[in-house]
Amino acid sequence: MHMAAGRAAEPGGRLGGAARSTPLRAASRAQLRDAAGGLEQATLVLVKPDAIRRGLVGAALSRLEPLGLSIIGAKVMPVSQELAETHYRHIRNKPFFRSTVAHLRGELHGVPYVLAFVFWGRDAVARVREATGATNPEQADPMSIRGALGRNTADGCMENVLHTSSDLADAEREITLWFKPHELLAPPAPAAPR
Repeated sequence: MHMAAGRAAEPGGRLGGAARSTPLRAASRAQLRDAAGGLEQATLVLVKPDAIRRGLVGAALSRLEPLGLSIIGAKVMPVSQELAETHYRHIRNKPFFRSTVAHLRGELHGVPYVLAFVFWGRDAVARVREATGATNPEQADPMSIRGALGRNTADGCMENVLHTSSDLADAEREITLWFKPHELLAPPAPAAPR
């Protein structure tokens, strides 16, 4: 895991002098493939307030490091009610919607911010999801991030450490929600064959 070398996208979505909407959208349209044939893509990772409160940031991120992905965006930010509700719009009609929004906003853990990252690389969405594990820590592979570090508390709170994009369409929507174009570095060139 490393910060990608390159220039940040300019305001208005211009990257490296070429007009593009965002690095993610340009990459999605271009279907960039690396030398091994994998899809070069971006994915969102949020370190949730429960992980920050429990001192698990380093432990969680160190489990993503072996994936060899680049970080093209990173920031610490508070989560507004509107952002949390928009992020979780797909579960708006579920009975746990309000508690999930409160969790992401840090209301349940006294940590009113998250750490937001955009990872870039070969098959990033699927590889990060696999390393993260099932949403419910009790159902996650014990070797995954959620299986090893997550927990369900006695009061019913599911502390699952990270949010990660579930598919490429969600990654694009979520990255646009959490990052402005100028906050993302240009994705690195596809890796050369080894």
